Amino acid sequence: MTEKNTTGFGRRDILKLTAAGAALATAGIISSKTAAAEDSLSLKGKRIAISATGTDHYFDLQAYNAQIDEVKKLGGTPIAVDAGRNDGKLVSQLQTLIAQKPDAIVQILGTLSVIDPWLKKARDAGIPVLTVDVGSTNSINNTTSDNWGIGKDLALQLVSDIGGEGNIIVFNGFYGVTPCAIRYDQLVNVVKYFPKVKIIQPELRDVIPNTVQDAFTQITAILNKYPEKGSIKAIWSAWDIPQLGATQALAAAGRTEIRTYGVDGSPEVLQLVADPNSPAGADAAQQPAEIGRTAIRNVAKLLAGQTLPRETYVPALLANKSNVADIVKKLGIG
Repeated sequence: MTEKNTTGFGRRDILKLTAAGAALATAGIISSKTAAAEDSLSLKGKRIAISATGTDHYFDLQAYNAQIDEVKKLGGTPIAVDAGRNDGKLVSQLQTLIAQKPDAIVQILGTLSVIDPWLKKARDAGIPVLTVDVGSTNSINNTTSDNWGIGKDLALQLVSDIGGEGNIIVFNGFYGVTPCAIRYDQLVNVVKYFPKVKIIQPELRDVIPNTVQDAFTQITAILNKYPEKGSIKAIWSAWDIPQLGATQALAAAGRTEIRTYGVDGSPEVLQLVADPNSPAGADAAQQPAEIGRTAIRNVAKLLAGQTLPRETYVPALLANKSNVADIVKKLGIG
């Protein structure tokens, strides 16, 4: 005899729903526990060193200030230092921080060959080292965007926009900085599958300081070598300040048929992407303040005895001409 159920569900359906409900309840418990663990994080009585390579760029400043605020929020004392884009000063400030024996050091960016020996000295001195956008084996945890994904998505956007063919100009001045290297490698990896896309040689070297003006000057010179429209299709940079200078140079030369591409999501660059008349084609927008906060929360977790992953990824959003208004709204920087 078959048992009927007035609800229209058979016994097997009810068992499935019961199991699903139990799974959801378990997930809810886990989620609640995770949220409770996040809420209970503390740095009370801890001195946390924050070493910035520089804070003149939107990303750097946002991450740096967010870290200082998060240390204070969790009850700790921040020891924050800014090298002002001077490698000698950066090394000196790391030496000073090691001598002060803080409970942890967080390094924001930096050329690996310059900072890595000092990150190792910190580790050897028993000071936990965490990083932001630094691929060092001496870092317990590196908080960053998924730069492999950023590099791939930006390259695919560029290739799509130019119809899979044409000459492109590439800025490649900071291959020693891990995120820049990854993004560049992803560009090259994508382009090799589109044989009609050519990277003009020699590649350009972006510089710090005076990045915008230098990019403007270099692109202006390149345009004089390639005066015909269509001879250059796009300009790529691993971050968005060279993109800003390149975009300005294109507008000044009346070569707005060329598109520019970069990474970071600086407000002034996103404004250019939003302008339908601007050559700025796309910009991968990171979340630097959230990256900074996450790095400090990871410090608190480590000092509380938790095991951290090698890398913690904070999502980035690719802004292009069609979606930039939504991206700006999501980031809260419009």
